[in-house]
Amino acid sequence: METKEVVDDITVKRAITRITYEIIERNKELDKIVLAGIKTRGVFIANRIQERLSQLENIDVPVVILDTKPFRDDIKSGQDTSDISVDITNRDVILVDDVLYTGRTIRAAIDNIVSHGRPSRISLAVLVDRGHRELPIRADYVGKNIPTNQSEEIIVEMTELDGQDRVLIGL
Repeated sequence: METKEVVDDITVKRAITRITYEIIERNKELDKIVLAGIKTRGVFIANRIQERLSQLENIDVPVVILDTKPFRDDIKSGQDTSDISVDITNRDVILVDDVLYTGRTIRAAIDNIVSHGRPSRISLAVLVDRGHRELPIRADYVGKNIPTNQSEEIIVEMTELDGQDRVLIGL
């Protein structure tokens, strides 16, 4: 598959910083927030948002890890490997993922979260929104909108896993 870089490492960093500032602006009680990173790259993005919140607001926001595979309606897969070590009841949970596409992963993430408690609110932060929704789901915080064709693929690379930060389009 041929790929083309559409977002470089500096733009990824700026997008995560922008999302962080929007979270600060839209949330009156930052101490009620829990960031829920969706495996795998969403966890890395959530950790970076947590780090920026600590730097900017001197607050330690917890990060939990969500495994959506056992909750999917299209491809079910084994044991739930989520790590939700914080009581999410009456908290503002912000789901964090790398790419928003059909919405099915986010639906599964919501199912997972509500199986662990009853948050007061659930919102969504994504690094890339590529369109083509199959479910009525939209992101509250978006790093980059990258319109695509159905045949194209968005590939997010993160330093923690891939050795660099960038977004590619697979053609």
